[in-house]
Amino acid sequence: MELQFIEDIKFERKDFSKNKLDKGDYESCTFSNCNFSNSDVSKIRFLECQFIDCDLSLVNLHETGLQEVTFKDCKMLGMRFDTCSDFAFSIKVDHCQLNHSSFFKKKLSKTVFTKSKLHEVDFTECNLNTSVFENCDLLNAVFKNTDLQNADLRSSDNFIIDPEQNKIKGAKFSLESVKGLLTKYNLIIE
Repeated sequence: MELQFIEDIKFERKDFSKNKLDKGDYESCTFSNCNFSNSDVSKIRFLECQFIDCDLSLVNLHETGLQEVTFKDCKMLGMRFDTCSDFAFSIKVDHCQLNHSSFFKKKLSKTVFTKSKLHEVDFTECNLNTSVFENCDLLNAVFKNTDLQNADLRSSDNFIIDPEQNKIKGAKFSLESVKGLLTKYNLIIE
């Protein structure tokens, strides 16, 4: 079966949880107000696509290609980005709810997360070098053996990052957020 090539198409108010998205390559497509919850987009490639106001909760991303993909105002609970194709993986997350998701061992260098909830997201062994977390809530996010060198977390909060278990050289933090680096020492900071 030959894969389809779909380019410059706008998908609006589609329910892909009931009617599967066709396998293929999607380039410069926009998905707006679509429901992908619990759907299967495995082995589909998205290149320079936008997902706006979509529900992508618990979507199957096995070997899915995400290349220069933007997620804006999306609900993205329990997503397993760690199962995506590594080839040219590149995303931008803006005003999303991305709780309980995993980026385990993903290369996310220079990724921008803006005004998003990232509760209990697993960033274990990720490369987040030079990434930006702008006004993000990182409550219970996991950073272990994570490369955060030159990352910018100045405007984000609720994170706990152990400097002894992560690479943080050159990372930027606000004075208020420094307590997230010292939590394990049980210090009283006033």
